[in-house]
Amino acid sequence: MLTSKVAKRYAQGLLDFTNESGQTATVFSEMKDVVKIMTESQDLKKFFLTPYIDSKKKVEVADEIFKGLSVSSRNLITLVIKHGRENQLKNIAQEFINKVEDINGVQRVTLTTATQLSKGNLEQILKTSNLVKIDSNFDLQVNVKPEILGGYILRVGDQQIDASVKSKLNQVKKDFSLN
Repeated sequence: MLTSKVAKRYAQGLLDFTNESGQTATVFSEMKDVVKIMTESQDLKKFFLTPYIDSKKKVEVADEIFKGLSVSSRNLITLVIKHGRENQLKNIAQEFINKVEDINGVQRVTLTTATQLSKGNLEQILKTSNLVKIDSNFDLQVNVKPEILGGYILRVGDQQIDASVKSKLNQVKKDFSLN
């Protein structure tokens, strides 16, 4: 997923601040909550994207929704809204999470399959891949996309293994058109 420069800059600023103040672990946990809330609440997303609602009202609503968070997290959310970047709030929180995981050596793994796989099948795919370091920490996200027809697409960082039926059929089609 491409992350905007805005999200990267705010996340880096927050990371620098939390490292200096010793709040990285707390804010890391809270940013996971922010991502979850922003993902699950379509109404909140629409509210933040509505241009005719002024930033003061958006700050009031955000303060109420995120009142359980630390002062640092609430200040970031207020700052983002006051600068008119509320549409980037989820991306900023996710980028902060990614930066902290990178520092901690957590590998982000995305596995896309056509159907839901058993735990044994997931482990087998991860073990046979040379991209995933099984002995280290990794964060696995499994996506089910029936349009790949079968097989899987394994993405680790910027590397990818595409063992999907759809890509193999496309390759066969391409080979036939060349001959």
